[in-house]
Amino acid sequence: MASTDNAATTATAVIQRQTDLVSTDVEVPQLQAHQVYVKVEYAAFNPTDRLAFDLHAFGDGAVLGCDFVGTVTRTHPSVTKLEVGDRVAALVWGGEIKGLGAYSTLCIADERIAFKIPGNVGHREACAVPLAMNTAYLALFSETALNLPRNDFESGIPLLIWGGSSIVGYYAIQLAKMHGYVVATTCSPRNFEYVKKAGATHVFDYRDPEVASKIRSVLPTLGYVFDTIGSVDSSSTAASALNESRGALCTVRPGQTNTQVVPKTVKVSDVFVFTAFPTPHSYRGTAHWPVSPYSAFWSPAPLPP
Repeated sequence: MASTDNAATTATAVIQRQTDLVSTDVEVPQLQAHQVYVKVEYAAFNPTDRLAFDLHAFGDGAVLGCDFVGTVTRTHPSVTKLEVGDRVAALVWGGEIKGLGAYSTLCIADERIAFKIPGNVGHREACAVPLAMNTAYLALFSETALNLPRNDFESGIPLLIWGGSSIVGYYAIQLAKMHGYVVATTCSPRNFEYVKKAGATHVFDYRDPEVASKIRSVLPTLGYVFDTIGSVDSSSTAASALNESRGALCTVRPGQTNTQVVPKTVKVSDVFVFTAFPTPHSYRGTAHWPVSPYSAFWSPAPLPP
């Protein structure tokens, strides 16, 4: 049964205060179209959360945290996909809006970037899905990233995912395999079987001094790389595995950070997960991001037959 009460609600949240985290009461914003209140039961910790904290990106009083799982407690009258009592996982840009973030007892989810959790999936597992999966999806298929074809499920095009045992890499392997790509990846030897089960065909030790040449020998026509690590070493080494140092590389680092030594012949892009939201976003009025048409939540490609 849906609730149409749209009054502001108080929650207990962990907020940033200079270099500390403090528990306090906050006012959660009123619901807007397509939004629901969710009683938070689990919240994930992502690199973007740590970065926002370290940089004091949203100032004192910010509620950080992006991935969360919980139960819907109230809905906006416009909501059609969710109802009170649903168990959901969702994504929010913690800190962007005052009083809104995953590190709170109450958060707001947009029905267009949330999903009902299947009965056979635990809350902890579901909490790891929204940000990482959308990051992987946008990196592979967005026009501003690798822009890989989404509808040819038998293309056999080779793709290198650097850092396949990371959470983003793990989703990227599965998505690429599902869409017909021949996936090569790097990780520690102890994770070789883990990434193979996810769908990787070729696996290499990222610490091997000859890893780039070994990748080239197996995939001589390699033209696409997704660097899920985003360090200077990972981007430069991954780029050197490309055919004649040409092709495209997408990094998880905003602003294409740490790609300065990548050859100029390589087309470099980055991925920003919050373009998956169905509304534009901005940061303190100085940076603006439009809506991507390639959100894995609300504009997925057809699945293979």
